[in-house]
Amino acid sequence: MRIKKQIGMGVMSAALGLTLIGGGTYAYFSSSETTNNTFAAGTLDLSVNPTTIIDVGELQPGDTVTRDFELGNNGSLDIEKVTLETDYTVIDADGDNTDDFGSHIEVEFLYNASKADEVIFQTTLAELKDMDPEVVNEHLFYPALGEEGLPAGGEADDLVVKFNFKDNGEDQNQFQGDSLNLEWTFNAEQATDDDV
Repeated sequence: MRIKKQIGMGVMSAALGLTLIGGGTYAYFSSSETTNNTFAAGTLDLSVNPTTIIDVGELQPGDTVTRDFELGNNGSLDIEKVTLETDYTVIDADGDNTDDFGSHIEVEFLYNASKADEVIFQTTLAELKDMDPEVVNEHLFYPALGEEGLPAGGEADDLVVKFNFKDNGEDQNQFQGDSLNLEWTFNAEQATDDDV
């Protein structure tokens, strides 16, 4: 029985050895590489010059003031569209206003100074204040800037604006000495992948 035991142990040892050798044939080579990537976000940088929109005194009904604005893109991404938000406050000198001074200031957006008779869009400050910025874009900036919008690093586009103190032919004495502080916020939106 001892021989059977020794033969059995020998067979078992041989099987274990073959298993270990066979297991080694499944080894494989491997390699790994770590990469470091940096993703920089592009920028939109809409510039508007000048920043003072209208700063005039002594206006009377029928007077007109023209301002030329340069809209540029100093960023690294194309600007597809620009929207405009309007806000203003009226300082009533005598406290006798029964009407909104902004409804008497007509705004004409022109193609450029040399074509002063070509009006893109015309409204009053009061209407512009209540207008949705998207509507302003459709009526004003899309015709002025076209489908290209403002390309990154491109030339600045001129936006010429004429402010008219409308003479309605009636008594407008309530506005004597009044002032209007106008604030325009130009918002730029990036071009989408479909537009690039």
